[in-house]
Amino acid sequence: MAKKFIRWLPMLLLAVALPMLAQATDAGDVVSKQMGTASAHAGMALGATDLKTAHAHLHHVINCLVGPSGKDFDAQEADPCKGQGQGAIVDAKGDAASESRLHTALTQAEHGLKSTTLEAAHADAHQVLTTLQAK
Repeated sequence: MAKKFIRWLPMLLLAVALPMLAQATDAGDVVSKQMGTASAHAGMALGATDLKTAHAHLHHVINCLVGPSGKDFDAQEADPCKGQGQGAIVDAKGDAASESRLHTALTQAEHGLKSTTLEAAHADAHQVLTTLQAK
């Protein structure tokens, strides 16, 4: 009996591990998709021709990063990541490097919302874009 169990143990472990591995891969894909959308909106903020538009796109970045349940989520602004996950920061839980990078991008985007000139908003949007695209 013990020999049969030992022989089947690797297959049992594999059967348990595969769904967890698939879920981890899916979570990474979800975070990547949200980061891509947030990056696109950081780029739109960078290309904005007025401060109001730059701020709107920085709000979109924040909404993608924190998700609809996040304390910094602004329901008055668009949620371009709707249906992509729970927010990149939430979905990246357990990946310390990604979480750190996402929190840095969030701080940069929040700083950009406080900017009073288009040039300052552009500078912060550029930082967000650089942070999100860093590998």
